[in-house]
Amino acid sequence: MIKMIMHGCNGAMGQAITGLAAEDRDIEIVAGIDLCDSRDNGYPVFSSLENCSVKADVIVDFASPKAADGLLEYSGSHSIPVVLCTTGLSEEQLKKVEEISEKTAVLRSANMSLGVNLLMKLVQDAARVLAGAGFDVEIVEKHHNQKIDAPSGTALALADSINSAMDHRYSYIYDRSARRQKRDEHEIGLSAVRGGSIVGEHDVILQARMRW
Repeated sequence: MIKMIMHGCNGAMGQAITGLAAEDRDIEIVAGIDLCDSRDNGYPVFSSLENCSVKADVIVDFASPKAADGLLEYSGSHSIPVVLCTTGLSEEQLKKVEEISEKTAVLRSANMSLGVNLLMKLVQDAARVLAGAGFDVEIVEKHHNQKIDAPSGTALALADSINSAMDHRYSYIYDRSARRQKRDEHEIGLSAVRGGSIVGEHDVILQARMRW
């Protein structure tokens, strides 16, 4: 049986995974890490990895970018594989991920959904045909008002998938309010909507160019 540490165990996703793991005979959460360490999850909860005295085979992370530095340091120094699901990492943190991956296994994804990962493949196929024929590419994502990072990690992953399929010819535009110029054909616009309790929605728009 795989022994797992749930990093960010008392967040929404941490609690969801706690419930799933309880029904899985092949994995056991042996410890949790969360600043809020008073909830009874059926396993010990520590306020930090440094305080954790429980040994495990893997760390699964659904915490926050602020906690990522300590997580990566701990994973690398203890040679514990990590599944890194936190989005909104800085460029410096992404470089750290690369460094740690040379010491231990790191699986990082902006979205663990099977459907979203299939969508990433589908938008690549669409981009090769439509963007290759001159269609403009825009991505609009909508999330609840508690989401911190914008655009979402999934929106960026979709943009990266398209860009990879098109030989990285695109630059990303996040805000056009200060731009007084026509849209460049080699850009992907990413727009973020935040409000209410919206479950994540992502629209990839491939729009034909009009000849003016």
